[in-house]
Amino acid sequence: MCTVTFIRAADNIYITSNRDEKHWRSSAFPPAVYQYPSGKLLFPKDGDAGGTWIAAHENGNAIVFLNGGFERHQPKPPYRKSRGLILLDLLDSINPVFGFRLISLQQIEPFTAVIWSAGQLVECRWDGEKKHLTELSDSEPQIWSSVTLYEEAVVEKRKSWFREWLQKKKEPAPEDILHFHQFTGDGDAHNDLLMDRNGQVFTVSVTQLVLSDEETHMHYLDLRNDKNFTQHLIVEKSMAGRA
Repeated sequence: MCTVTFIRAADNIYITSNRDEKHWRSSAFPPAVYQYPSGKLLFPKDGDAGGTWIAAHENGNAIVFLNGGFERHQPKPPYRKSRGLILLDLLDSINPVFGFRLISLQQIEPFTAVIWSAGQLVECRWDGEKKHLTELSDSEPQIWSSVTLYEEAVVEKRKSWFREWLQKKKEPAPEDILHFHQFTGDGDAHNDLLMDRNGQVFTVSVTQLVLSDEETHMHYLDLRNDKNFTQHLIVEKSMAGRA
């Protein structure tokens, strides 16, 4: 839930997420397709709460979460529901952005949701008290870093790495993006994209969504267990593009 990039290239949308987690958290289950009331959802499942940090719907929508809103917050448990389950609540709808506007988030820990829905890219933030929505251009590559782990100076440094990389990779392929997420940094293990803070918090996986008009592919690199998985989901034309 901690580093995310969004790139449109070669008629595809690429959403890639590095998940940084505490060492005591259970390993996630690899990506699978699950049936929900609104249709089929594809996601890796959290091994503790059963939610997820990244998912796609057969209607073509997709969401990825990061921990925190705008700044590092002091956790105030108990929370009413896991953020990973909130993600699935939002995606299990025709329009997750509209769902974000409507859903009650009281007693939910702050988060940032990057939502791709009906051809629009929207950043939705919950700061613990108020919702914030920002429409972004899907033609502009984007990078986010979780405010709960990375100070503003580090966030800006990562943005500069991203810009420099894009200068070299005008039309990046999926494997180029996965390489960026695994090997970018300046040797500071605490803040490189593949991070490790003394074995207490570290990058446990890299997940990539490749979205097209016909289907969605999810590539999942389970770094903790040294395993790779690929799963796909056909886009249901009758559902696609609804708003």
